[in-house]
Amino acid sequence: MTIETANPKFIDTHCHFDFPPFSDSFTESLSLAQQSGVSEIIIPTVSVDNFQRVWQLAQQYPQLYAAMGLHPLYLSQCHDQHIDILVDYLNRKDKKCVAVGEIGLDLYMQDPQFERQQSVLSTQLKLAKQFDLPVILHSRKSHDPLAAMLRRIDVPARGVIHGFAGSLSQAQAFVKLGYYIGVGGTITYERANKTRYVMSQLPLSSLLFETDAPDMPVSGFQGEPNRPERIQWVFRSLCELRHESPSEIAQQLYNNSLSLFNLAK
Repeated sequence: MTIETANPKFIDTHCHFDFPPFSDSFTESLSLAQQSGVSEIIIPTVSVDNFQRVWQLAQQYPQLYAAMGLHPLYLSQCHDQHIDILVDYLNRKDKKCVAVGEIGLDLYMQDPQFERQQSVLSTQLKLAKQFDLPVILHSRKSHDPLAAMLRRIDVPARGVIHGFAGSLSQAQAFVKLGYYIGVGGTITYERANKTRYVMSQLPLSSLLFETDAPDMPVSGFQGEPNRPERIQWVFRSLCELRHESPSEIAQQLYNNSLSLFNLAK
C-alpha cells in the first residue's frame, strides 16, 4: 500500500528503550527511529531497578521522556519503600517526566495477588492525581476491573490503555472515561480480527501509537526484538483499517500524544 502523506511524524508513546537491544547503542537506535519519523519516545519504567536509568536517558536525550511507575508483573519485587522512591522522583516535578507508568492490573500472570495489585495501583493512581500527571496503564485480562477502579479514582490528567486487546465495548468504556487506547503491533497481524476491528471503529481522537519495543513484534519480524522505527508498520496497518487519509491519521495521533503527555511544541 502506498502511504500518501509525506514524512509523517510519530510519537512512540510506549517503548522500553532502556532495555537491550537499544542499550547497546542508544545514539544509533535513536537515529534509526528519527529516520522513520519517530520524533519522541516515552520510556515507562517497570520497577525501581530501572528508575534511575530511564530518568537519566530522559535527561540526556531531548527526544526521550520518562514515565515513572511500578508494573504489576514485577509485584513480587515491590516493597512499600519503593512507593516512597517513586514519590521522590515525582516530587522533582521535572518536565521530562510526563506520566506515571507503566502501572495497571494483570490477571493473566501466575499467582496474580490481585488484591495487592489493586492496592499498589490505587496508590499510584492517587499519586498521578496528586502530581497532575497522566497514567500509562497495563491491562491484561483485567479491562473490566480496571475500568471500575478508574471510575472510583478519578485521574484528571487521564491516560492511555496500553497494548489494548479487549472488545469494542470495553474500549468504548475507557474512552467514555476520557482515556486513550494504544495502537501497537497486534494490528499488523491479519488474524487479530478483534483488535483490528476495535481500532477501525474507535474515533481517531482516542488513539495513540506505541510499539512496546522490544516486545510486541510486528508481523514479518516475529522472533526479533521490536524497534521504535517499526511504528511505520503499525501506521500502515491502521491506514488500511480506517477510512481517513493517512495524513489525517498521522497528524491526529501525533496531536493526541502531544496533548495527553503535555509535550511542548
